[in-house]
Amino acid sequence: MPIPTEDKTIDIVLDVKVKVTVQLGSCQMSMRDVLELAPGSIVQLMQRATDPVGLFVNDKLVAHGEVVVVEDNFGIKITELIGSGKP
Repeated sequence: MPIPTEDKTIDIVLDVKVKVTVQLGSCQMSMRDVLELAPGSIVQLMQRATDPVGLFVNDKLVAHGEVVVVEDNFGIKITELIGSGKP
């Protein structure tokens, strides 16, 4: 049986679906305040609008970026890959 090359080995996982999440910020609220939320309520986050957002893959932080608008949708422009030391 031939030993798979590195390219063939990576091909096995290229179609595996992962959960990708962008975290804009967070806050702490009392349960009373959460129960009072309604359409139109504003939740203030502990993050400035100019701060980078986090990009998580399967709940692991992999990059930071900036929120951008693409046509009528939000997107993220990667500014830093975590652990790579380069943008």
